[in-house]
Amino acid sequence: MTLFRVWAPRAHSVALSLGDEQMPMSLDEGSWWSADLPGARDGQDYAFCVDDGAPLPDPRSPWQPNGVHAPSRLVDHASFPWTDASWQPRALSSAVIYELHVGTFTARGTFESAIARLDHLVDLGVTHVEVMPVAEFPGVRGWGYDGVDLFAPHHAYGGPVGFKRLVDACHARGLAVLLDVVYNHLGPVGNYLGRFGPYFTTRYGTPWGEAVNFDGRDSDEVRRFVIDNARMWLADYHVDGLRVDAVHAIVDTSAMPLLEELAAEVRALEAHLGRRLSLIAESDLNDPRVVQHPAVGGFGFDAQWNEDFHHALHVALTGEQMGYYADFKTLGDLAAALSCGFVYDGRRSQHRGRRHGRPATGLGGHAFVGCLQNHDQVGNRARGDRISQLVSPPCLKIGAALTLTAPFVPMLFQGEEWGASTPFIYFTDHEDVELGRAVHEGRRREFAAFGWDPADIPDPQAVDTFERSKLDWDEIGRAPHAEILEWHRQLIRLRGREPDLSDGRLDRVRATADERDRWLVMERGPSITIACNLGGRPARVPLAAARPRERLLSSDSDVVISDDGLLMPAESVVVLGAPR
Repeated sequence: MTLFRVWAPRAHSVALSLGDEQMPMSLDEGSWWSADLPGARDGQDYAFCVDDGAPLPDPRSPWQPNGVHAPSRLVDHASFPWTDASWQPRALSSAVIYELHVGTFTARGTFESAIARLDHLVDLGVTHVEVMPVAEFPGVRGWGYDGVDLFAPHHAYGGPVGFKRLVDACHARGLAVLLDVVYNHLGPVGNYLGRFGPYFTTRYGTPWGEAVNFDGRDSDEVRRFVIDNARMWLADYHVDGLRVDAVHAIVDTSAMPLLEELAAEVRALEAHLGRRLSLIAESDLNDPRVVQHPAVGGFGFDAQWNEDFHHALHVALTGEQMGYYADFKTLGDLAAALSCGFVYDGRRSQHRGRRHGRPATGLGGHAFVGCLQNHDQVGNRARGDRISQLVSPPCLKIGAALTLTAPFVPMLFQGEEWGASTPFIYFTDHEDVELGRAVHEGRRREFAAFGWDPADIPDPQAVDTFERSKLDWDEIGRAPHAEILEWHRQLIRLRGREPDLSDGRLDRVRATADERDRWLVMERGPSITIACNLGGRPARVPLAAARPRERLLSSDSDVVISDDGLLMPAESVVVLGAPR
């Protein structure tokens, strides 16, 4: 016997829909409706009818095999033959994260096809695979941030079984899995939650649609909905951690904020499962409380994305100054990010027109995820161009070196390791033509603020926009991609070999920069020095007298090491350490 339950506090009646038949459901305590169905089993399709309305998918649907508007399907999670009983992920502090989008990671764009490329990640030195959102969204192609069935892995990727096979395959190769989840809003198409209850509120708003009701009347069950979703991915799908999208867009005035409650429940689940679990936040707040312990007023997350580091590094390499990049004008900003975590720690932001952030006092580097590229910073460009399309290969090597020797947890975006030439463009598959047109026009207006020509912005709805965003794996063996790939492998091996590169201690990082001659030096502990010449001409770079001078890795063999410093060719980087 299977018990069907759904929360619908405002409904006068709810019926369980099974094909052409309907079964009235009983109202239980707490505004939950229930019905027992003898003989229901894995694969049974069903839906709910609220107040004699049309059948709707279950708000907690485990599978939407025919898309967001179709009936839900039961899934027996206990039936999957997992092979990872002894699995234990590496600590996040020792991670090298690789962000991927299932639909563009391979030509077929499925969970199953991604498995064939996992050995490449192992060979690269990756430890954690971060998967962009897989919750059911409208259509067959999209980034996943407009998901509407949060408990159902996307049908076009391979559904629940496909995702479990990918996770199990990752674990078999020693790769942890982090899943990107979106709790600040839901997509506009196929979003039926409001028909069941007060999941949303008009008291707040988000840039993407209605805000979720986390602190108003009847919000207890809404919070439970989100926390149960997080627990499902971690327990039923064996995911090792979650990256929570745009936590700054979650408005919650409760004494116990949702994020803190989520972290507490994940810690409890971790103790129960006996498996290490991680929480990473995307936050635009520059607020250390996101990762501080609840005992001192924090939310208790393990790490947060460090956008200041990305922006400062991007500007240092490209010189771009539009939009939010206007706040990161000097190499001194990059030095500040490397040594302090946040650049904007209470400083006034030109872009925001106000002071922003607070100091990351007491935090270590492992509380931050640092990257040169991610899906946002590539995909939210007009043409989805990667850093490899914006700078020379030598500059690309500098960016990789600073990302992989920084005191933060490093993250690569799919294809970055070989300087992929394929773009990553924003793409959608909205069946509503007017919605698709509105999305396209909205992006045109948004990008106008960055000075991009609206005519250069691809149509997100066009199939070609999606197809062009797929990785070309044949590039790996060709120049200059093979050389860039080997450079990343060497950097990751070096990071794993040198304790000073992985200790995460910001108090042992010293970064200095010269704006005129365009060089930057970062000292990691007592034994490692990273020196970069970002300028277009050779530069003499001074070094502290007591620093080790053995060359560990260099992008250019013409770097000259002397007693009084370095003579560095244009656009070059060298990592120095103690003699072995």
